[in-house]
Parts: sequence; structure tokens; C-alpha cells
Amino acid sequence: MSKALRDFVISNLVNIPGWRTRRKLVVIESDDWGSIRMPSKEVYRFLENKGYKVSSDPFMRVDSLAAESDLSALFEVLNSVTDFNGRPAVITANTIVANPDFQRIRESDFRQYFYEDFRTTLKRYPEHSGAFNLWKQAMDTGVFHPQFHGREHLNTARWMKALQKNDPMVMQAFDLGMISISSEPSPMLFGYMESLDYHDEEEKAAKSEILTDGMQLFEQIFGYRSTSFIANCFVWTKQNEEVLQKSGVKYLQGIVQQLSPEVNSGKHRFRKKYHYTGQTNLTGQTYLTRNAYFEPCLYPGSDHVGACLKRVNTAFRYGKPAIISAHRLNFIGFIDPENRKVNLKQFKLLLDSLLKQWPEIEFVTSDQLGDMINQTVV
Repeated sequence: MSKALRDFVISNLVNIPGWRTRRKLVVIESDDWGSIRMPSKEVYRFLENKGYKVSSDPFMRVDSLAAESDLSALFEVLNSVTDFNGRPAVITANTIVANPDFQRIRESDFRQYFYEDFRTTLKRYPEHSGAFNLWKQAMDTGVFHPQFHGREHLNTARWMKALQKNDPMVMQAFDLGMISISSEPSPMLFGYMESLDYHDEEEKAAKSEILTDGMQLFEQIFGYRSTSFIANCFVWTKQNEEVLQKSGVKYLQGIVQQLSPEVNSGKHRFRKKYHYTGQTNLTGQTYLTRNAYFEPCLYPGSDHVGACLKRVNTAFRYGKPAIISAHRLNFIGFIDPENRKVNLKQFKLLLDSLLKQWPEIEFVTSDQLGDMINQTVV
């Protein structure tokens, strides 16, 4: 089966089951806000000169904490359009609320893990001191709506064990203020970024405390409880869902496929589970499944606007909301300003094209969509 045919089949299949509506609802879900990645251009060049294949990994090449200039440019694009109800385009900003406190971890001789509020991390970056104020302004104007993506974008247990073993690759990253050099091979599938993965019962049990703590920190930072959640790298378990439900999460964002870790007789594996929008689990939470993508950094060389519009058209044809994935790295210019410039131009074209083709479009957030499904609003 060709890639084009496979994409066509998948884009149709994902929209067959589940909740339907006559309204043209558009949700833009963007992951990784608040999380560290590449600290600076200087670190990028250093790693490149050392022979690491950072240029082959889009997250290494362009992703970083959003600078003030990144945020201002993105918010300008979002505010440049309005929907059927006069509302601007809004991003559901799935947010990591904490990052490793590298200094305290080193001071403990790598015996203990410490984290810091992501706002503290922002203050140490050179073009970021006013970034959180811009977040708050954008939240007030309705173009930026944070939801919970995890306490850290990091498997703290496995990472600390690697540091304690003095793993050369992980130590190199640590010395540069990074979690990992994800362009290089790693014993973790996603370079230590999969926070809810586990390899033994002790690690599994610790996830509950991390999630509960992260949810509390989210509410402390933003002044409201996140009612939706998306797992890092789409890795999570039924037990995680139960803990999140107790903390107020009603809606689980994701793609069609969930990776659920299991350990049997010391062997680790992922069990694949499949979801659709409107499906509910045993705790009464509702799944929201992405069915369109604006990811130019992840899939270079494609017609991202045209491909996204086709998927939106398919969703609407089946009476489904269009849930568009657009990771943070697509909008970041702190490492490479051209990345932000080129992709925001395409993003603007996408928003304009959506409204031109479907003037009745309504921009909503993930949790608003969940509320509509639960209320059977059609």
C-alpha cells in the first residue's frame, strides 16, 4: 500500500466511530509548552561540532523554550483571524509545569531529584524573562489556553539512574542543561522524554505522586484546574487515568494509538490501545483523538496546509470536530528565526484557508470540546 493510500485510509477510519456534530468545530492542540529542549544556538553548534547528529532531529534542531519574540509573533497570527462567533483562533497549549533543577541535582551528587517551576526556568533564559506575562495576556485575550501535559517531560526515575551510572550521553546532556540528546540512540524509546513509562513496580507507583503533584502545581500557576490531559509521547496506563480523574481530569487528548507500558517477568513492552473521539473509559473520562496535523518541522517537504485541509474536510464530512496537532517546535525561532518565520506564514495561510472554505468554523479548546461532547451539544 502506498503512503498516500495508507494516509487516505487512516484519515477516514479515524473519523468513523464516535461522537458527531453538525457544527464545524476546530481545536488546535499544541504540546510541550514550558518544557526545556535545546538551550541555545551555542549548545546546538557545540553538539554539531562534536559529531552528534542534532541536525537530523527536528526537536534538537529548532525546539526550545518559547522566547518573547516567538510568543508575540504567534499571538499576532492567532489574533489576525476570527471565527463565526467573532472569536480569535485559540491554541490549547499543553503545558509542562516543571523542569529539572540541574544545580540542586548536581549538589546532591545525583542522589536526589529536584525540579523547578517552569517560570523559574524562563527567567534564566536570555530572551524569556517577560514570556510568562505574554502567556497571561494571551490567556486573557483568548488565544492561548494552557492544559496539563505533565509535571516534567522526563522519565525522572530512568534519567536519575542513568546519571548515577555516569552514562556518558546523559551526562553530556546534563552538563549542557538538557534532558537528553534525542538524536542519538538511547535505551529509552523517546530519549528519556516518556515520563509515564516504567520498568518496575517502584517506578510505576511513583507516577501517581508525580501526576498529582503536577496537577496541583498547574492549578497554583494558572489559577484553575486542568480538565484535560495529554501524555508525553502518548505513553500512559489505566492507573494514570484513575489518578488524573481524582485530580479533576475529564478529557484525555491523544492520537488514535496509546502506548501502555507493561512489565512481565522483567521484560518491558508497550501494549497498543486504540481510541476515538467521544469514547469513554471506566472512570468516565472522554477521549479526544487528533485527526489532522500541522507539523511542518516533523514532516519537511510536504504541502502541510493542503494536507491539513484535506484531513479537516474528511473530519467535517463525517460530522467530526477537526482536532489539529501542532507541536510547539513549529513556532519557535529562538534557535533558528527562519523556522518561526516560514512556519507562521504557513500557519496563517492555514487559518485563512479554513475560514475561507468553511466560514461557519468555530475555534474551541480541548476542554470546551469535551464539555460539548458530555452535554451532547450538536
